[in-house]
Amino acid sequence: MIERVSPTSGEVVSREEAHDLNACLRFAAQAASAFPDWSAMGASERAQLLINAADLLDDRIDMFSATIVAEIAAPKEWARHNVTFAAEILREVASYHDTLDTVEMIPDRNGVISRAMRTPCGVVLGIAPWNAPLVLAVRAIAAPLLCGNTVLLKGNEFAPRTFRLFGELLRDAGIPSNVARVFLNAAKDSEPIVDALIASPVVRRVNFTGSTRVGRRVAELCAKHLKRPLLELGGQATMLVLEDADLDRAAKAALRGAFLNQGQICMSTERLVVAEAVADKLVARIEAGRKQLKLGDPAAMETDVGPVVSTAAAERLSGLISDAVSKGARLVGGGGIRDAFVEPTLLDHVEPEMRVFHEEVFGPILSVTRVANDLEAITVANDSEYGLASAVFSNDPARAERIAQQIHSGICHINRATVDDNPHAPFGGVKLSGYGRFGGRWALNEFTELRWVTSVALPDD
Repeated sequence: MIERVSPTSGEVVSREEAHDLNACLRFAAQAASAFPDWSAMGASERAQLLINAADLLDDRIDMFSATIVAEIAAPKEWARHNVTFAAEILREVASYHDTLDTVEMIPDRNGVISRAMRTPCGVVLGIAPWNAPLVLAVRAIAAPLLCGNTVLLKGNEFAPRTFRLFGELLRDAGIPSNVARVFLNAAKDSEPIVDALIASPVVRRVNFTGSTRVGRRVAELCAKHLKRPLLELGGQATMLVLEDADLDRAAKAALRGAFLNQGQICMSTERLVVAEAVADKLVARIEAGRKQLKLGDPAAMETDVGPVVSTAAAERLSGLISDAVSKGARLVGGGGIRDAFVEPTLLDHVEPEMRVFHEEVFGPILSVTRVANDLEAITVANDSEYGLASAVFSNDPARAERIAQQIHSGICHINRATVDDNPHAPFGGVKLSGYGRFGGRWALNEFTELRWVTSVALPDD
């Protein structure tokens, strides 16, 4: 049994069944048995089932939102966004059903007719985290299912009821449980179960969203068994603000990017790289906005920032703040910690010798590093092992575009916050942020095999 303790109250808010290794291997065998019939179904029929699931999410938004707030202490805005955006992803993926039927003709050679076509892989193992449970659960299963694969989705023990309810929703939408199975493991059992599933001959693809540490392990196992993984891992999003930027716009984007969902988003703005000439003005604007943020119970409408996921996470964040201040950073505001509640924190004059400069924060801490010119701004932005999201603020479009092209990240926004997603767009990172792309038509490449099929006309008898 998995018990989830609320980071807000310290009370148990959900209890869900934990599946053991034998059950998970049985689920994999059942998914393999369901694959022939599911893959033979027309893509338009599979698409309609995804649309059914989206409609049910719309109907159950209050239930899912309340569960997300209770389990991970997400503010109501973020919880409801999880539901509405998950439904949007399902509908967007469903719209690609015609793409799967496309057969590309290859130029004839010596009378041979050649075609390139995409076919489903088999059983796909998806592993989703807790911080955006519905969005990331849907992202893990929607494209694989549309492509004709069957799916095993491993939920996260920090949001067990959310994942269990999602599994029930898929069945209610008409997707058989052997085609899309959501399962849960106790934390102590997760590693051996994931190891066994990746090793299973019936599992042909793996997609994982989560920490770089665990993602590296998943990649190593996939390499051992010659299976292609799709990895969306850690992030340390950097936002560059040049001296000609609209500072009010930049400050608003920094506040949203750094503190939405307590900074527990892979795209959260963690490093603010600012031209020295405007740094004081920008920091003052951000601090004024930070002071207005309400820290408290995420179930309350007035709350902007709730607790982080656990007291252990809060203790780690406390260490990052203390380390930075001890090495010369200025604590502009925030920094207070009580249980799992961490005040939105703004640090100025952050330098490379501080942990917060290099480590993924994943909490409500925004660090400011001042630079003298564009070259230094680009150098600092790229001085990170991560490369998921970034942003550039400037009123000169050509200058902003030139700098954006030099930033090592899978995603870059100009004059927009680093926290953004779009179901039409390719989503993913570089360096320790992983490889492969979720989102848009590009996701279909991750969950299909590209085949070359030829034929030749036989002579008439």
